[in-house]
Amino acid sequence: MRRDLVLVIDFGSQYTQLIARRIRELKVYCEIHPCSISLERVREISPRAIVLSGGPASTLEDNSPSIDREVFEVGVPVLGICYGMQLFCRLLGGRVERAEQREFGPATIEIDFSAGVFGRFRAGDRVNVWMSHGDRVAALPQGFVTLAHSENAPFAAAANLDRHIYGLQFHPEVVHTDRGTEMLAAFLFEVANLLPTWTPLSFIEESVGRIRGQIGEGRAVCALSGGVDSTVAAVLVSQAIGDRLCCIFVDNGLLRTNEARDVVRMIGDHLHLQLIHVDAAERFITALRGVFEPEQKRKIIGKLFIDVFEEEAKKIGEIGFLVQGTLYPDVIESTSFKGPSAVIKSHHNVGGLPERIQLSLVEPLRELFKDEVRRVGKELHIPNHILWRQPFPGPGLAVRCLGAVSEDKLKILREADEILETEIRAAGLYEQLWQSFCVILPIQTVGVMGDDRTYENAIVIRAVTSNDAMTADWARLPYELLSRISSNIINEVPGCNRVVYDISSKPPATIEWE
Repeated sequence: MRRDLVLVIDFGSQYTQLIARRIRELKVYCEIHPCSISLERVREISPRAIVLSGGPASTLEDNSPSIDREVFEVGVPVLGICYGMQLFCRLLGGRVERAEQREFGPATIEIDFSAGVFGRFRAGDRVNVWMSHGDRVAALPQGFVTLAHSENAPFAAAANLDRHIYGLQFHPEVVHTDRGTEMLAAFLFEVANLLPTWTPLSFIEESVGRIRGQIGEGRAVCALSGGVDSTVAAVLVSQAIGDRLCCIFVDNGLLRTNEARDVVRMIGDHLHLQLIHVDAAERFITALRGVFEPEQKRKIIGKLFIDVFEEEAKKIGEIGFLVQGTLYPDVIESTSFKGPSAVIKSHHNVGGLPERIQLSLVEPLRELFKDEVRRVGKELHIPNHILWRQPFPGPGLAVRCLGAVSEDKLKILREADEILETEIRAAGLYEQLWQSFCVILPIQTVGVMGDDRTYENAIVIRAVTSNDAMTADWARLPYELLSRISSNIINEVPGCNRVVYDISSKPPATIEWE
């Protein structure tokens, strides 16, 4: 079955991923590609519609990002958003100029013509939208008509109705634009005549066939952590090749209380996957002794993980494939308009494995965002408590134990983290948070317990909300809950006399501390 595809061309907007998410929420498949994409590649992808994202540049600047003018001759509907609209206006013969008054924030447009993206609106309707531009379209290309205007933008929306090219000076993808989803839906369904067929079930059916085609009669291994991504990836591959998939779970001694036991039970009781459980805790703790620098910790853990995994994989016999739970944000991050991001931290602890033991990668989730992974998992009948496990870093508690890792510090951290999770779950907030965890600082603070002076460890509570971890905001937990968590940790965890709460957002901070 041919999959309809919407091509989102990225010009560096902070909202590009949000455009893709909105389109997928309407059950239409889309992919983000950088604006450096060639005309040949566009034709090869064969999209049914194209969306040009916004971007921070100005089309009036030399060397501003652009695309091949022939993209507009491919013969499919095009929607330009903000910079995307200004770009096609310049390319097609219109005129763009510096706005007399820049618009960053809320504005009101008035619909002039009920057609295309505004087919569900009436002329004269006033709509609150979100603007973010310093330039504006001063003259439309030949054949274009005005669809909407605002006080500062005479062409807040425009279109060539015959060629099905539409432009919006505002951002329909953000929640601040009223009825923005209706505009996108009209473009997809009324203008491009697409069907809402991108569903978890259709993804599973297509993926199973693709996996069978890739692996054939071969065998695969999966580095299973018990997290959502690797678990859903393993179950999906198991649907395709059955017991020719073997999962390897490495206990690195850096897990939370009873986590290794719970993961093994989960795999056996609920998922019935073939599993090898490796207890390598002593090897990891020994290798980390005396290591303070965060990136060095990650590299030690990553290298040792590969060593242990390779040893176990060789015992299985001939294997040709490695299953990884790579998600779409990872793919976008490495192929975005801005290029691969600077290395903030090494975090893929299976990195290097395919080359090391000559394995071909199987990444069944590389097209999905995290929320889509959960929906696929639900369709695969994976229990809810597994699907809604909060993300846990590959290096485990080593990157939440700041400074040198020791068994004493890990014990304190585990006990504090267990109290935090218990209270968060009891408050009914666990699934509302992207992550909630404790960090132990490499300092000691003075305190008083009873009549005794103490000099013990400080614990940081970190709780954030997010959709995909690309950005995150600190969670406004109730004071009463924070008070109870703090009191329980100090009273019940020996070696801890202070608890603090992290109120940093990402950016500029990261979610994890190391």
